[in-house]
Amino acid sequence: MMRVAVIGLGNIAKRHRSNIKKMFPEAEIIAMSASGRAPSELICNADYIVSNIQNIIDYTVDMAIIASPAPLHSLHAIPLIEAGIPVLIEKPVTTCVEDAKLIIKAKSKYQVNAGVGYCLKYLSSALFVKKFIESGRAGKVINANIEIGQYLPDWRPNTDYKKSVSAVHSLGGGVLFELSHDIDYAQWLFGRLEIEHALIRNTGELGIEVEDVADILATSHSGCVVSLHLDFLQRQASRKCKIISNRGALVWDLIKNQVIWTDETGESVLFSDELWDRNKMYLNMLSDFNNKNKSDSFSSIESSLSVVELITELKTKFGIES
Repeated sequence: MMRVAVIGLGNIAKRHRSNIKKMFPEAEIIAMSASGRAPSELICNADYIVSNIQNIIDYTVDMAIIASPAPLHSLHAIPLIEAGIPVLIEKPVTTCVEDAKLIIKAKSKYQVNAGVGYCLKYLSSALFVKKFIESGRAGKVINANIEIGQYLPDWRPNTDYKKSVSAVHSLGGGVLFELSHDIDYAQWLFGRLEIEHALIRNTGELGIEVEDVADILATSHSGCVVSLHLDFLQRQASRKCKIISNRGALVWDLIKNQVIWTDETGESVLFSDELWDRNKMYLNMLSDFNNKNKSDSFSSIESSLSVVELITELKTKFGIES
């Protein structure tokens, strides 16, 4: 019988447990809180509750999903990798470059499958945009403007947002790590980014200790200029990417799951599927991981390290702690 461990008891861990049951109805799920504490509430889709990593290893699980706070990822992932257990680590891979490198070292030494849960690249419109650019239909990409904003107090309505992982520095909070999906897909589409300038701010509007706004200007190796805006402040959620090329402009709305192209002939909708079930992103990612990462959408530990390196550079040179 298949056994899967899920570390963490938050919303994303809950989604993963539910999806495992959908994909593998006969699977047994072993749940563990990030701290190892015994949960006081009933944990749905969990056959067993354990208190430490050794318990998980003793169950001889087939794979593990690590959905604990990012600073704990290496602490949870490395012993599992050393025990030969494949691990899917929620984004970001870690909040520390050295920790990410230790995971890579363990993965290489023990030859164990490991990846990172940047599921946004499995969104149907994301796959369309990727193919459109790679086909050459857009021509030469000159600029890209990426924007993501959502009001943090609305993220988890039943919890105190000031105590959430998004808002606490020691838990890996702040827009740079929490919204790193958009940095990840920017490098997926345009290649490794080099930081030219950035403004990283805590506006004080939310009363939290981490950055709530980031504006980044970067360049890719191909010469594309990429600007990114990330914030916890917008009351109406927005997630868009505008790509300007020598043949026209492509506007990708990730919330509407829509792609619009504009050139000298006018505007046309190239892709639109607002009713697409977004949980398919997670299901397809999980299936990809289980099948040894066949797709270009899958995030390796190595590619995810580059995201942590970029964020570390931003925090070091431009962050509110600098």
